[in-house]
Amino acid sequence: MTASRALNKQSGVSEATREEILRIADEMGYVANPLAQKLSAGKSHIIGAIAQLHTSFTGDLVMGIGSAVRGAGYEMLLYSLPGNDSQPPHSVVSLLRQIADGLIAILPYESGYLEELARFDVPVITIDAQSDDQPFPFVIADSYQGGRLAVSHLAELGHRRIGCIAGDLRLSSARARLQAYRDMVAQLDLAHEDDLIAVGGFSHKEGFDAAKKLLTLTDIPTAIVASNDTTAFGALAAIREAGLSVPEDISLVGFDDIPLATEMQPTLTTIRQPLHEMGRSATNLLLARIVGLEVPTNRTILPVKLIVRQSTAPPRNPG
Repeated sequence: MTASRALNKQSGVSEATREEILRIADEMGYVANPLAQKLSAGKSHIIGAIAQLHTSFTGDLVMGIGSAVRGAGYEMLLYSLPGNDSQPPHSVVSLLRQIADGLIAILPYESGYLEELARFDVPVITIDAQSDDQPFPFVIADSYQGGRLAVSHLAELGHRRIGCIAGDLRLSSARARLQAYRDMVAQLDLAHEDDLIAVGGFSHKEGFDAAKKLLTLTDIPTAIVASNDTTAFGALAAIREAGLSVPEDISLVGFDDIPLATEMQPTLTTIRQPLHEMGRSATNLLLARIVGLEVPTNRTILPVKLIVRQSTAPPRNPG
């Protein structure tokens, strides 16, 4: 106890004793363990995060989390899973639970991770949840409104035959965007054949394959709404492979507004998700729960915004 007081600069130790203990500690090469010191006080001031870091989308969310964590005087411990369907190993979740005051999960796919996290008595917030029916509060962007904005923009340009590349329908965000597409097509009395919807995912290859399917139609769409920016890039490649161009032959809209959206040619019209704000919001909710405050709502929905760039234009032959 005397050594601990001396090393931690606490009272109750004479100056001579303190100097002797510090001298011995220096000779032994002793270095204080900040984590152990924090844990002894009941809080680690560490936020744990579990995510799959293979996309720009997730990377931007993590940057928002890190900014908020540092601003609150906390540190972040990040565990990255290798794939969409990977379940967090029990040992990893147990370690995070022991070290972290709370956890943020960016793992929206069906993988059993929620059930695993629910077994531990530690605050958890999720981002981009699979459904509303889950045990933890979550933060999402307004995907339904984003889908409406995308279709409305194309309709205002004069497009009547709009194709849709749907995302992975296990995700609530993908389901919301698809529903928004269907609702707007009906509301605006646009072409509504089932073949205009190609269910894909969120990867470049899935966007490429889905666009190729749409381009096999006898009457191809004059515009395509993609599930995210990455699938839009895949769709662009398929359109060019078919000898067509964007936006002269087909207009293209993405979703997310990742940095590459401004680097492709043409630059991509897209729906901007507030990714940094989503990360910060999730962190603030978690910090509130850590100190014992009740979260006012289980769902935090942040607004999206249409960003118009070069990949959309009026159709050559309006229907």
